[in-house]
Amino acid sequence: MPDLAKPMRALRNLMPLPLALALAACAVGPDYRAPTLAEPAALARAEAELVTPEAVEREFWRGFDDPLLSELVEEAFDANHDLRIALARHDRSLALLRQSRRDLAPSVTAQGGASHQRASADQMPQATRSQRDFESYDAGVAALWELDFFGRVRRAVEAQQAEAEASAADVRAMQVVVVGELVDQYVRLRGLQEQLRVARANADNQRESLALVDARLEAGRGTEFDSVRARAQLESTLSRIPALQGEIAAIVHRLAVLTGREPGALIARLEAPAPLPALHQRVAVGLPGELLRRRPDIAAAERRLHAATASIGVATADLYPRFTLSGLLGTQAASTGDLFGRDSQTRLVALGVDWSFLDSGRVRARMAAADADAEANLARYEQTVLQALEEAETALARYAQSLREREHLEAAAAASAEAARQARVRFEVGVIDFLEVIDSERSQLEAEDGLAQSSVRAATALVGVYRALAGGWEERMDAPRQANAEPALSST
Repeated sequence: MPDLAKPMRALRNLMPLPLALALAACAVGPDYRAPTLAEPAALARAEAELVTPEAVEREFWRGFDDPLLSELVEEAFDANHDLRIALARHDRSLALLRQSRRDLAPSVTAQGGASHQRASADQMPQATRSQRDFESYDAGVAALWELDFFGRVRRAVEAQQAEAEASAADVRAMQVVVVGELVDQYVRLRGLQEQLRVARANADNQRESLALVDARLEAGRGTEFDSVRARAQLESTLSRIPALQGEIAAIVHRLAVLTGREPGALIARLEAPAPLPALHQRVAVGLPGELLRRRPDIAAAERRLHAATASIGVATADLYPRFTLSGLLGTQAASTGDLFGRDSQTRLVALGVDWSFLDSGRVRARMAAADADAEANLARYEQTVLQALEEAETALARYAQSLREREHLEAAAAASAEAARQARVRFEVGVIDFLEVIDSERSQLEAEDGLAQSSVRAATALVGVYRALAGGWEERMDAPRQANAEPALSST
């Protein structure tokens, strides 16, 4: 067996100096400082009566008190394909982070080989065939370590760490999108089912009116004109039903895909109508500054700004020499029997320097590109913050106005229903003609349909509020992936 004591002592003698230098050296490039932005003083100043400073409701969909909706949301968390894609991208970023951390330690490889060579007889005319045959066997362990004096590797790890954290925020942002769309579509489904109920109920009333007109016509007290108008009104109302059924089918298919199923998988579960979720008169929005810390898209933008800043250090480090320490411990012999003999031992310890100072123009161009990327990411972060505030303010304003609209339409629907009832009574006693009945029934249909649509708008506006506030999603990340995310390394 080869004596490994001497090469090991040589390595031990060489290791302390570069290790101490690497640990003492500072990483070049700017150290990241998270940008500070002025927090808004309040949300929805114009709608102060609508909001409360209480914490945003977690899992807001449960507040609608609809068990089926809660089941669908949980199924989407488990099986939605957009979420699976986002999680896979996060897994990829964690794998790249583990790979980049490996660059901080020496890379060790084992190698071995065997070769047989026969020299030409023209080169060795006096040699026998056996003398012209050469065999060689070798085995060894090689190590290569970049001594990170100027922080190139550490900055690369820092950038990948920030990118991994950004991908985790992307998963949460995708959860916001998926759950927000699912609840929104579910609310629209229930609203369409209500519109369908209204259309069918009005069609039933109009059938009764048509039967009454036909009976009066047969008795000689009506006109053919009244009968034709009544039939036209009924057919117009009936024409709404197929269109509503088509929209309902499309939403049911969309909900199935959002939960990771084929389009027809939820027909049986969703075909029975259910009431729209109850609307909240007060919405908990939390403190204004919490919105900026809670929104996952803001967190992702801030982490990518950090990654871009660290990449400046990676590019800047190329202005400085790159030192590598390499070593080889092995054995080499002409026969397998001598391969591990004392005299077959080989070893190599080397310190290498690679410096691109003669190509500094190319390096500085990469630095300028990294600076531009960081500036773009800063602008993107600031834009994301402003868009988050805009979305929250707009969603609250829309919800407040939709509640006011719904109040007026509720009164209009009630008045229209009463007017239609009185019109039928007055027609039956001969006070008015049937044209006024038709007009009152058309007004009733429009008012009730408008109320149903307004209820959907108000409910979807409420969903938009929670979506803008990003409530309830920040703790939905898978625990195994959270455990893999390690804290960022120091820049120095």
